[in-house]
Amino acid sequence: YHPAPLSEQSPTDTFVVEVRALYKLPVNYSITSGDEKGYFIIHPSNGIVRTSKNLKLEDFPVNFKVRATDSSNAAIFNEVEVKVEVIDENHFPPVFPSSLLEERLPEHSPATQIVQLKAQDNDTGRNGFLTYGILNAQGLKFRINETTGILYSTAPFDYEEEPTEYQVVVYAEDDGIPEKKRGYCTVVIKITD
Repeated sequence: YHPAPLSEQSPTDTFVVEVRALYKLPVNYSITSGDEKGYFIIHPSNGIVRTSKNLKLEDFPVNFKVRATDSSNAAIFNEVEVKVEVIDENHFPPVFPSSLLEERLPEHSPATQIVQLKAQDNDTGRNGFLTYGILNAQGLKFRINETTGILYSTAPFDYEEEPTEYQVVVYAEDDGIPEKKRGYCTVVIKITD
């Protein structure tokens, strides 16, 4: 049995899996080995496994054996393995060191690197894996490398003919489960004469 992974925040008494033995007589179910820390309990007659306490991510996956025993003859039994995994919840959103940055860009500069943005995420694994993007429509004059967080201009600017200030809202998004989280930073780009 390999039931759906549980959240690390599953409350006590959460349903895990129902183990069922095909047998013509009633059987008694028990957990025989593999659950040394006592995370699970099994109902002796219906084979339903539930959590018995809060789950600690670092102890998983847990592989335990369930035994179905003939209720009138303990010498007749069979065992099956149950593998339970736990999902590391996405606790933290990405955070930029500053939510507002100001950068200067001389007019007529060719497409160029403006600034490298770097957010931090206190989660580990995929929950802390970040990609970057631009939120607002002024993004047509700017692009961001989604992996490195480097913000670029895409064409030269003309100080006399175009706006002299742009606000680019950049986000960092984690690859979290069950939901992705975002952090934001506004980059004010001043075009210089």
